[in-house]
Amino acid sequence: MKSYLNTENILRSEGGVEYHPLIPFLPESAKVLFLGSFPPQRKRWCIDFYYPNFINDHWRIEGQVFYGYRNHFVDTEAKRFKVEEIISFCEEKGIAFFDTSSAIRRLKDNASDKFLEVVEPTDIPALIARLPHLRAIVTTGEKATDTICASLNIPEVPKVNTFVFIPEMYNHNAQQLILYRLPSSSRAYPLAFDKKVTAYQNMFEMMGLKK
Repeated sequence: MKSYLNTENILRSEGGVEYHPLIPFLPESAKVLFLGSFPPQRKRWCIDFYYPNFINDHWRIEGQVFYGYRNHFVDTEAKRFKVEEIISFCEEKGIAFFDTSSAIRRLKDNASDKFLEVVEPTDIPALIARLPHLRAIVTTGEKATDTICASLNIPEVPKVNTFVFIPEMYNHNAQQLILYRLPSSSRAYPLAFDKKVTAYQNMFEMMGLKK
């Protein structure tokens, strides 16, 4: 299996500055690009891929949406996610991942976006240029949403479960790209799991990934 660890970035992370530890996951067929803020500290990872924290429900939500079973991507006994199945699934469905920051400084020893200082923002247009079929950038947190709106000159910040059009950004089929905001998959976000599932399912259906 291909490794998505960015070993060069991991090795040059020092002096309190962390460079992004994963390479962008950008299947050419991707219609949806999830952009978070930055991965949690590696001590919180159970897999070397996106949404690696075992107590984050992102992969449980996608398991429920697409397979009707929240633990479809979960190795319960090993307390980790089934990363090979996840990668194959995302390549098949056309789901891409990266983050809005390529380098950060943590102001507190936790995974909260509130305490991330952006040292180097991601070149988001460069990511979009590699995804000719892209239809939506999806965010699940306030910091990532605000960062993208500032980076792409989006005048209106979308509320949770809504979307806005991204000015002057189109895919190869001349469809205007949208920024779609979903509720966070973090358990710290106060919304029932089933309601998060419904929100994600609505987005995937709108993008044509789920029928």
